Amino acid sequence: MNTLENYPIRRSARAKRARIIVTAEKIEVVAPLRMPEKQIYQFVAAKQAWLEAAKNKVQRHIDSIARFSPAEYKEGAMVPYQGERYVLTIKPSQNKQINITFEQDFVVYVPESFLAKLSSKALSDSIRRAFMQWMVQMAGKQSSVYMDKYAVLYQLHPRSMAIKEQKSRWGSCGIHNDINLNWLLILAPAEVLKYVVIHELCHIQERNHSVNFWLLVAKHCPDYKQHRDWLKLHGASLMLGL
Repeated sequence: MNTLENYPIRRSARAKRARIIVTAEKIEVVAPLRMPEKQIYQFVAAKQAWLEAAKNKVQRHIDSIARFSPAEYKEGAMVPYQGERYVLTIKPSQNKQINITFEQDFVVYVPESFLAKLSSKALSDSIRRAFMQWMVQMAGKQSSVYMDKYAVLYQLHPRSMAIKEQKSRWGSCGIHNDINLNWLLILAPAEVLKYVVIHELCHIQERNHSVNFWLLVAKHCPDYKQHRDWLKLHGASLMLGL
């Protein structure tokens, strides 16, 4: 992959003509394998007006999305977790690092040295990073519970499971049955995470999104459309993360 006018060029054997992909994460030029770079340059130059309009449209969409997460991680902030928001309480601690506990709400134990030395923004950033680590761990634990239960129940056994930060996918199942799950699903209702686990397990038997695949998903998760619709409605906000 090389770049042209600061945009990555991805050569594709499947591409019959050049096209530009504009998303919140990237702008990418996709071109046929044998298309001369000069011709690609001419194509991008001719598309400048369209490109600016597409970038503005994506930015407007981003600006219109309501974040799930608080603007600042401070006393009284509402932190998303499993489809709900919970009050954040901050307490001083003698520990050397931030610790998070959750029962009915979140309690964050912050080292006294942090409280004394850090600015409010720096403290908020530190708490946010601690929450991200905590959420990744919780996503792994909850996903493992579902994976262990449903893999055995449906006899769809993955080779491995990993929790990852993914910018555009909720999950994936590789050709060797390695399943990846997006840790941000821990912010969604538990039933949504369960649906994505079942969805990826079904890919072990059905590799595409054919009618047979969705019939298999429906067999194991009859109300899957409700959870899929939740992701369609709230997914963009969820992808903004913490």
